[in-house]
Amino acid sequence: MLYIQNMRENYGTSLDLNLLRVFSVVADCGSVTRAASQLYLTQPAVSAALRRLNDAVGEPLFVREGRGIALTHRGQRLLAVVRPHLRALVDAALSDGVFDPLSSETTFRLGLPDTNDLLPQLLRQLSKTAPLVKLIVVPVQFRTVEQALSSHRVDMAVSVADELPASLSRQTLYEGGFVCLFDPRHVHFSGAPSTRDYFAHEHVVVSYNGDLRGIVEDSLGRVRKARCSVASFANMGAIVEGTNLLATVPEVVAQSVCSVRPKLRYERLPIALGVSGVELLYRRADENDPASKFLRDSIHEICSRYRS
Repeated sequence: MLYIQNMRENYGTSLDLNLLRVFSVVADCGSVTRAASQLYLTQPAVSAALRRLNDAVGEPLFVREGRGIALTHRGQRLLAVVRPHLRALVDAALSDGVFDPLSSETTFRLGLPDTNDLLPQLLRQLSKTAPLVKLIVVPVQFRTVEQALSSHRVDMAVSVADELPASLSRQTLYEGGFVCLFDPRHVHFSGAPSTRDYFAHEHVVVSYNGDLRGIVEDSLGRVRKARCSVASFANMGAIVEGTNLLATVPEVVAQSVCSVRPKLRYERLPIALGVSGVELLYRRADENDPASKFLRDSIHEICSRYRS
C-alpha cells in the first residue's frame, strides 16, 4: 500500500483532492477529451491535472490504448479506493437532509429565560413526537442571548433581544402586556389597582442592571417604592406569596406563577407599559436545517396556545 502512504505524505501539499475527481471521470470515460467535456474543462487542463496526480502518486495511472487510454494496475487500485469515497461525498452534498424525529438522537442546546413554563410542555410534546431527542437547557436573558447564540453555546433561544447581527434570525412567539402580581391575603384590591394604590405599595423589582430600577422606572420615569430588586422572574411567586409586595411581570409569567401558586392573583396595571414580546432566536445558518426546524416548529406549536 505504498501508493496510499505516498498520497498521505502529499495530502495538503502537492495533492489537490479535486484531482481525484478528474481522475475518476477520466477513468469512466476512457478519454481525456470526453472527460474534459463532461467536466466543463479544456483538454489541456485535464491533461495537466492527470500529470499532477501522477507526480503525487509516483507513477503513471493511465496508458494509451488504441484511440483512448486505459488504467494501469496502479490506476485500477487507486480507482477502487477513491470511487466509493467520491460517491459518498457527492451523496452528502446533494442529500436533502432528512430528519426523522422518531428515531433521531439529536441533542439540542436550548436557551431559556427564567420563565420556564415552556420547558415542561416541550418535554411532554417531545416524548411523543421525538422520544430520543435530548435537551440541554442554558439560562439566557436579553443581555446574554446574542453572545450565547453567536458562540454556539445554544442552538436557539426563547427570549427577548435588542438589535441583533445579520447572522441571527428572530421570530415572534407571542406578545402580551404586563400585569400586577400580588397575594390577596395581604394586599386588598377591589379589581385592578388604581395608580395611587399601585405607587403607594412596596414592590419587588426585576432589574437587569443590579439596581432598584425596573421597567416602570425605565419606561415611564416614575419611581416605585422598591423593597428589593432581583435579577430575574424565577422566584417571583415565592417572593410575593405571604407578603404585601407587588410585582410587575409579563402576563405569561403571572399565569405560570398562579398555576403553581393558586393563592396568588394578578390584575391589569393602572399604567401603560405597552406590549412585551417573546421571540425565538436562532442562527441564520440553521434556517433550513431539518432538525433545527423541527424543534422551532415544536416551540411555535406550544406558544400558539398563549396567543389563543
